[in-house]
Amino acid sequence: MSAANTAESADFRGPLDITRAATVVLDAESTVIGWSPAAAELLGYGPSDALGRPLTAFLSVRPAGGTLPAEASGAAGPGPGPPSLVGNEIHVARTREGRELLVATATCPLPGAAGAGGPGTPDRILVAAEVEALLHWESRIALLQGLATQSPVGLAIYDTDLRLSWSNTAYEREMGQPLAAFRGKRAEELYGAGSFVTPGYPHTLAGVMRQVLDTGEPVLDLHFLGQPPSDPGRDHLWSCAYYRLEDAHGHALGVCEDAFDITDRYRVQERLTLLVEAGRRIGTVLDVATTAEEIAEVAVEDFAATVRVDVTRAAMTGETAAVGSPADMSLLRVAERSAPGAGTPDAGLPANGPTETGRPETGPAGTGPAGTGPAGTGPTGTGPTGSAASGSGPTATARVPAEPGGTSSPGSTGGTDAPGGPGGPRQPYPPVGYPPGSPQNRSLASGGLVLDEGTLVVPLRTGGGILGLVTFDRGAGPDAPGRTPGPERATTFDNGEVALADELAARAAVCIDNARRYTRERTASLALQRQLLPHRLPPRSAVETAYRYLPADDVTGVGGDWFDVIPLSGTRVGLVVGDVVGHGLRAAATMGRLRTSVRAFAQLDMAPDELLTRLDDLVGQPAEDRSDACGGAVETYDVTTGATCLYAVYDPVSRRCVMARAGHLPPAIVGPGGEVSFPDLPAGPPLGLGGLPFESMEIELPVGSLLALFTDGLVEARDHDIGRGLDTLGRVLGDRSAPLEVLCDRAVSELVPDGTSADDTALLLVRTRALDADRVADWELTAEPVSVGRARELATGQLEAWGLEELAFATRLVVSELVTNAVRYAGGPLGLRLIRDRTLVCEVADTGHTSPHLRHSEADDEGGRGLFIVAQLVQRWGTRYTPTGKTIWTEQALPPAGAR
Repeated sequence: MSAANTAESADFRGPLDITRAATVVLDAESTVIGWSPAAAELLGYGPSDALGRPLTAFLSVRPAGGTLPAEASGAAGPGPGPPSLVGNEIHVARTREGRELLVATATCPLPGAAGAGGPGTPDRILVAAEVEALLHWESRIALLQGLATQSPVGLAIYDTDLRLSWSNTAYEREMGQPLAAFRGKRAEELYGAGSFVTPGYPHTLAGVMRQVLDTGEPVLDLHFLGQPPSDPGRDHLWSCAYYRLEDAHGHALGVCEDAFDITDRYRVQERLTLLVEAGRRIGTVLDVATTAEEIAEVAVEDFAATVRVDVTRAAMTGETAAVGSPADMSLLRVAERSAPGAGTPDAGLPANGPTETGRPETGPAGTGPAGTGPAGTGPTGTGPTGSAASGSGPTATARVPAEPGGTSSPGSTGGTDAPGGPGGPRQPYPPVGYPPGSPQNRSLASGGLVLDEGTLVVPLRTGGGILGLVTFDRGAGPDAPGRTPGPERATTFDNGEVALADELAARAAVCIDNARRYTRERTASLALQRQLLPHRLPPRSAVETAYRYLPADDVTGVGGDWFDVIPLSGTRVGLVVGDVVGHGLRAAATMGRLRTSVRAFAQLDMAPDELLTRLDDLVGQPAEDRSDACGGAVETYDVTTGATCLYAVYDPVSRRCVMARAGHLPPAIVGPGGEVSFPDLPAGPPLGLGGLPFESMEIELPVGSLLALFTDGLVEARDHDIGRGLDTLGRVLGDRSAPLEVLCDRAVSELVPDGTSADDTALLLVRTRALDADRVADWELTAEPVSVGRARELATGQLEAWGLEELAFATRLVVSELVTNAVRYAGGPLGLRLIRDRTLVCEVADTGHTSPHLRHSEADDEGGRGLFIVAQLVQRWGTRYTPTGKTIWTEQALPPAGAR
């Protein structure tokens, strides 16, 4: 901003002020007898041109067009107008150059005139200014009024003696009294006990303001800590700014103070910082004791003066989290930490337990705590981090058991007694017991947190059980050395701090639970198997499904066979079953790789033969490309090579099924009449062997056909060949009246009578369905621009017929974009298809073979945003290739049933 603009902005005289407005002196007949320089500047007429002429020669009520502009018409006469113009008359002034200006005028009669004088006698004075300038001035005055009465920022003006001369309403609220009660007081008298905590500046209010007065340099965002008179006894933190006030000649008039209370924001920032620190420092290792100590280290001293962590004996030994009454839970004191001089009595430990300093009291003659053996072999004050407690820092009692030689064992559990010296056995983590009615006992009983004055108890919850307790105690300890002083912490916990403690305990509970699970190998194996196979098969419009899976390794429950039902575009469904050589964890891991790869390839809408080709390439990678995690080469025996797979895709619209196999047994197909067949599906080689291409076969399946996909473990056994097993399976599946679940049970009981076999067994039964004709609509369009509008009309009409008007807007945009792309970049004929299933499917087919891609357009790009908009409107979208081109498809969620 230039100096001229700055001076203009600082001039708060109104545009109608007689010292700056266009001023005209009129006689009783409205003849101009006086003409100011401002009037000459505004209208371009000099005094010689204006004097003696009627006022109407310069001002008119109506402009040349006969209509007053809308923004001023409300104020042209009596009655309410724009608030800032009420009381002024609006006229149109004509300049010497012929331009028309919209001006506001005010008239002041001269004393004693009242129209009694004759021509040439001054009767009244008229002042005029442009309406735009008047509105601008009114807004500046409104700004000043808002700062004085409505602004939440406290404003105060101190004179050169640093005495308060003016303040706004927000400042008065902080003081708790009107301005008249404290005007003239010095800043130290108002906030005597406060000081600035921002480094690099004077600590007192007088020092900062005197520096601003002397240097003229403003200061911003200084943090002032003090107690306002309206809230004595509680520290507040303000963000303050100071700048010097000067008159028009540059002489200092005083200092202006802007102050905004940021106490709540400061506390929120503190809590956020503590959460970030907790995420970084809690759970660094899979060890219960270390995690317990980490939460105590994080919380002291920033959040609490003393923190105690008690963990159940079951959690220390790796068992399931405790569920039940407090009497059923055996707690062990695993970690404790206190700020210097902030120790509080511990009701959970006996009298010879840790003292208020966190150090255990010594027993008789050279022994440690009672029952811990000779001194030097029991727990010390050194925590897992290796830092002993001292008077200069927080006191830590880590209670980590010491092994021979004095080394600690963080992984040791506290549920068993370790041998000690002559004093007898010792317990590395002392048991704790809380009396009835104590906050800890109430927390165990309720399973929730308990706040009792300055004590907050939060349970370590996981999976519906309790792993332990964290007790936070507040104390009035001093701020840590080197830490920026903040608002004095209260001796109790507010709602935000309770939520923060709950979050800290939740994070610690997750880490403790992870450590507890770490050693449970069999549970990990079962979890692996559950992740590798579908938890359940959700209902599909295309098929009805049922399955059975029997691993050969009944100890770990892990095998190498797998199956899957994969939803595809256009309401189609992918069916897959596979078999990995061997069984156990290694076979299951390989099975997981293959199943994940099949799902990834299937989502690309690959044909079955192409999918198996890609999978064969993946499995056939050289061994050096598949080294283990430790960097060594894979073992000579590779369970991936030789795996078999059968993949089929069923379309409920056309009722056609395309399938291909890689060394796998063909499926069994049962027609609606009960006839069983095993199609002569071209047999490709097992995965990883290569040499021969894979071939697909397309079969039309009548509605209600039964498709059975299985592994050889179901039909092959030591006591009979595979042909006999296939015959038995066909006989069982021929019963058309039985539900799929019953057929699964019969097949397993007939072919695996004792429930176990030498090989893994998987069986997937699928009964086909077809979509009704009224749920599918398709049209053929020409590759012309006019087809875009036609496609929108067809889609809108079909949605109205289906009662899906709520989706019409988004569908029109999707159809318009996809058909436009097909017309512009591909060729005809074009196909448009809508399918009303569990979602609304929209497909546009063309003869092109290039797939569109999402991209982020630059601000100056003329196109490229259409597909991005489509992606925002739909749940999913993608491309699938066909023998004649490609199909772009989208899926939209249907509105709730009650909304249709």
